[in-house]
Amino acid sequence: MEIYNVIGLMSGTSLDGLDIAYCQFSYNGQWRFKILKTKHVVYEDKQKNELKEAVKLSAIDLLALHHSYGQWLGEQVKQFIDDEQLIVDFIASHGHTVHHQPQRGISCQIGCGQYLSNISGLPVVNDFRSGDLALGGQGAPLVPIGDRYLFGEYDFCLNLGGISNISFEDNGLRIAYDIGIGNMLLNYISQKIGKPYDKNGEIARHGTVNNVIFEQLNSLEYYKLTYPKSTGYEWFQAKIRPVIDSSDDSIENLLCTSVHHIAYSICQEVTSYSKNTDNQRLLVTGGGALNTFLIETMRDYMNKSVLIVIPERAIIDYKEALIFGFLGVLRKRHEINILRSVTGATDDSCGGVFYFPNKK
Repeated sequence: MEIYNVIGLMSGTSLDGLDIAYCQFSYNGQWRFKILKTKHVVYEDKQKNELKEAVKLSAIDLLALHHSYGQWLGEQVKQFIDDEQLIVDFIASHGHTVHHQPQRGISCQIGCGQYLSNISGLPVVNDFRSGDLALGGQGAPLVPIGDRYLFGEYDFCLNLGGISNISFEDNGLRIAYDIGIGNMLLNYISQKIGKPYDKNGEIARHGTVNNVIFEQLNSLEYYKLTYPKSTGYEWFQAKIRPVIDSSDDSIENLLCTSVHHIAYSICQEVTSYSKNTDNQRLLVTGGGALNTFLIETMRDYMNKSVLIVIPERAIIDYKEALIFGFLGVLRKRHEINILRSVTGATDDSCGGVFYFPNKK
């Protein structure tokens, strides 16, 4: 049996912090995994603002942030390894996405692999997207290969992060794409009243749906596009934020309307691909899985033949970090880890660039 002990790193568009997952992967004709240790590092206000505003930086300032953020990642991982006394083969890091414009062949994740490797003292694999972009793909989503091999018992895998994305099998192909907005919208509205997020959706629960805003959000052009498609913070800023900012409705109503929009958009996609058979299962992970009002609203919209499954907390919180660890393992084995059926590239590919610590 082949065994790999890997640390996966993930920073999502919701900007809640860095997810660190120490995972063990084993292969004996079938892939298995264990999440052994985890840590979530909350971004301090200054750093959170730097990452949020990085989209506005000049090229030279963005490169400086790329290096300093890579150094910070190395420090966090080293502290985690020292505290837990871990034996690690290598680190697989997604980085933090600043720009995502696949129509221009651009997707920029900061967090320099060489700085991260030097400070942690371990090999690092990152830059998973650029190879796929060079093949004409979107460079995203990347998680579906993990959904296929690690969570194949589910009919659909949904991640409710800053952006909602889904993955499923269709006629022997893995299909995946960003459905649309997720926690990024809910957090933005909550922050207007000084709260980082709406815990359990309790504020939203006390609101009512603003039908005008609901229809405005539902009719956004992105939702009409067919896959492969992916989106991010820039889309939120350009298309969604103005809808919210132009309204003088209450925070409760804006949150309630947004929850319904997110649930509606997800359920439109799931039901359009469901096979109308009993016992289909939808695995939900990411921060949105903890929003009980959102999950209840999804169940109200969902075809009753699709069962929404909320897994154990470690899977909810660290599934993406886990799968980036798995992408790193596949890269080390020189095996396909990015699917053209998902990204729209001309070929499947083995993405990721390895860095090794510079010895003194």
